[in-house]
Amino acid sequence: MILWQTVRIMPDHWQSVYGYRPVLLETLVENDRFQGTCYRAANWHYLGQTQGRGKLGPAGKQNVPIKELWVFPLDRCFRDRLTD
Repeated sequence: MILWQTVRIMPDHWQSVYGYRPVLLETLVENDRFQGTCYRAANWHYLGQTQGRGKLGPAGKQNVPIKELWVFPLDRCFRDRLTD
């Protein structure tokens, strides 16, 4: 319930503070610690897993936990708006 309320009010708040309206939300879930059940229940879309490489770590080696990527579209035409 709290997740849905946040998703519902966040675009208007973001627009009032930053001057533009987001079309897609994303979050990362550390899958060793959490299942992502609340995102699944709230109809978020699972896109896959990260490779566990941080931007400051050694190339090609896992140095941070692997995470799941979940997204929630806020606009039906989010693909078109992201590619404009």
